[in-house]
Amino acid sequence: MNHRLNDKNLIAKRDQWFSTLEDLYHGRYSEPRVFVVDGVLSVGRSDPYREPEQWVNECLADIANGKADAILSDTKFRPVCVEYGIYGVHYVDRILGANVYWKDGQWYNDYLTTPIGELEFPDLEHNETFQLSVRAAKRFAEVGGEFPIFGLPTIASALNIAVNLYGQEILMEMLEDPDNARKDLETINRLLVKLHQTFREIIPQRQLQPVVSWERTQPPGYGQICGCTTQLLSGDLYREMIADLDAEVLSVYENGGMIHLCGSHAQHIPTFRDMPELKSVQLHDRAAEDLQLYFEGLREDQLIYLVPCKGMTIEKALAITGGKRLVVIAHVDGELRV
Repeated sequence: MNHRLNDKNLIAKRDQWFSTLEDLYHGRYSEPRVFVVDGVLSVGRSDPYREPEQWVNECLADIANGKADAILSDTKFRPVCVEYGIYGVHYVDRILGANVYWKDGQWYNDYLTTPIGELEFPDLEHNETFQLSVRAAKRFAEVGGEFPIFGLPTIASALNIAVNLYGQEILMEMLEDPDNARKDLETINRLLVKLHQTFREIIPQRQLQPVVSWERTQPPGYGQICGCTTQLLSGDLYREMIADLDAEVLSVYENGGMIHLCGSHAQHIPTFRDMPELKSVQLHDRAAEDLQLYFEGLREDQLIYLVPCKGMTIEKALAITGGKRLVVIAHVDGELRV
């Protein structure tokens, strides 16, 4: 297994794809170059909540026993990943003390009962959820070789987490008592920064990716935030209350990073354009239908990762963009032609 996880040919192919993607980020192509990401996620059979080290071992064995060869594609980037996604989008909620539970095939959380403005920074040294993820990351760093990618748990964003913790009450507080709402938003953001910094200290940079590592893959040294809940805010409220927090998280990474969007967020395009830390947006579901607004409204050096859908097919996306600044997250055969 160790030989496959350190295979020089596999590493060289991965890094070749990273280099091509970096060229796309830096605008080094004189002609349109559509980049396709279609990665592979490994599987562990043990309980990741009880045996994180064994679960990581099994994921790595899954890669070594066959999945590693996916990277050898010449037509699309197929990163091979281990992603320790415990508690789904409620990972940070649980670190902050929310009751998180499994129901009907997904994770949920109960709202906190403590008043807004009194959220305390967690004792990470004794926090079970955080320590589980650190154990998984350290195991990967110890035995994962140099080839596989490690995807982080969902660290999300300050607004996403605040809405998880308080529901609509945090949105009302942002309007009625913004200084008080800001207290908890800043506490959450300080935790998000700490989480990213911790994992960056454990996992080698060329193997570290944020959430959904096998599809939203960026070059090494780029971060990611989840902007799902920004659709609930006006453009002014996001710019005044949230944008600087998102920028702070992205600035943990020397190259900035991506924001994931899956709803109606176009009111924030002017703010996104003015965020130097924001290097790409990932458009999913409803957000993908607004591709033309993002393509025309963002900076020339901001890429768009697109998940095609019924309302925004690959063909329509190519007609809008001409293949420029476009990364397609899709299971497609062959090379896309502009």
